[in-house]
Amino acid sequence: MKFLLALLLIPLLIIPAFAESQTLRTDKGAIDVNLSYDDIEPNVQTKINIDFLNPVTQKTQEHIDYTVSVTKDGQQVFGPIPLTHTSVGTVKIPIEFNQGEGVYKMDFEIEGILFQPLPTETVSFDITVGDAHAQTVPNNDVPPTEENGGCLIATAAYGSEMAPQIQQLRELRDNTVLSTKSGIAFMTGFNQFYYSFSPGVADFERENPVFKEMIKVGLTPMLSSLSLLNHVDIDSEQEMLGYGISIILLNIGMYVGIPAFGILKLYQFRKN
Repeated sequence: MKFLLALLLIPLLIIPAFAESQTLRTDKGAIDVNLSYDDIEPNVQTKINIDFLNPVTQKTQEHIDYTVSVTKDGQQVFGPIPLTHTSVGTVKIPIEFNQGEGVYKMDFEIEGILFQPLPTETVSFDITVGDAHAQTVPNNDVPPTEENGGCLIATAAYGSEMAPQIQQLRELRDNTVLSTKSGIAFMTGFNQFYYSFSPGVADFERENPVFKEMIKVGLTPMLSSLSLLNHVDIDSEQEMLGYGISIILLNIGMYVGIPAFGILKLYQFRKN
């Protein structure tokens, strides 16, 4: 059921992108840190969501020892907090960005994983606070993980991120889905679920050509249905929700309704 749901929604997730979320890897590569938050205004307390992720599986990594601090132009805004342990791998920290608008730096030091100490690893985020839509700006890149299954299902099926089908879906996502808050919220909430299994599926595609072709055939009706969005104007949240729900229902009909109807008719035929 999980895999079927992902197939119905995979076009929106070909390339994860979040207006208010960024994942960066520590300088020595032991852990990924995901930072996400709502719009940030100066002198208003904001909850910063922090997820520590296994760099291979992209699942939440439990039992992390860390410290965190926030500065702006060399002035301390928050922390540094004492060495802290999170057993679940996810924390929320309320921070007041009280030095006005501008770029704040949020620095992490990781000193242990799964109760095992390790040489300190660091990662830093630049956070823009002010009238512009708040966003994180990476100052180091997470290396591609294609060999470890980081490539998504559709990209693995078509063999390259430059395939026409992937380009079509990328443009749809960037120009249509991410143009609304509801689209951004959907992708943000679904990403964790999607990455819980997609690396394994993508790996299996690369190892099994028959399975890869089955996925490619299975994606074809969905690509056709999504092309309908290229012929409509989406100018509001209501229109985005309306068209989005309609496309999802259409795909449910194609992938679930039609096969179920065929099985029912076959059962009735054999019974008679």
